[in-house]
Amino acid sequence: MTGSTEKDKTQKKRLPGRPKKTVSRSDFLMVRLTPTERVLIDGRAKRAGLKSSEWFRSAAKSAKVFPRFSVEETSWFRMLAGLANNLNQLTHLAHVAGLFSLALKCQALLKQIEDLLTKISGHDG
Repeated sequence: MTGSTEKDKTQKKRLPGRPKKTVSRSDFLMVRLTPTERVLIDGRAKRAGLKSSEWFRSAAKSAKVFPRFSVEETSWFRMLAGLANNLNQLTHLAHVAGLFSLALKCQALLKQIEDLLTKISGHDG
């Protein structure tokens, strides 16, 4: 008996129950999904051999996020929408007053639109 008590003293006492996790996940993020999105996530997780929540966390870590449009780009799109509105008004006037009287105005407006589209397409963001 004395041999077993010496052995017990040298060994670490085992704690009952499940071992503590090294990283505790205590925060929750509620995400609403469409049924299609849920099926898509579940299918990809299953193919990867993961639970849906594990796959979702992994995907969130490796996802590439693209920023929204800058203030400058937003102003370009707003300007383009305004130019498109002007073009529609000029087209309506051309039908009412005759095409030749508005040809120069239309050409100037089309040049502005072309310049703006060149600026937008050449911007690397």
